[in-house]
Amino acid sequence: MYKLAFFVPDGHLETVKTAVFEAGGGRIGDYDCCAWQVLGQGQFRALDGSQPFIGQVGRVEVVEEWKVELVVADELIVAVVAALKLSHPYETPAYEVWQLANF
Repeated sequence: MYKLAFFVPDGHLETVKTAVFEAGGGRIGDYDCCAWQVLGQGQFRALDGSQPFIGQVGRVEVVEEWKVELVVADELIVAVVAALKLSHPYETPAYEVWQLANF
């Protein structure tokens, strides 16, 4: 089992969550679409050569973003991360993947 966390701007929260759920993320026992989310602030500066979805090259941007966490079965992690990347508006989405111990 893996834990996936990703950051997404408010206007795309449901689109990205739907994509990762449809790929099989967020299943726990007899439940699906399981996730935890919290609103916060992210920041970044787009460098030369980038094509930012939000902001301008060379300028630090601070934006409201959701952090979403969910679990993913071992055999689905590659497909779920691919769905995240395809549905996310950012050129380079920020996400984290942790392998979980099973006790």
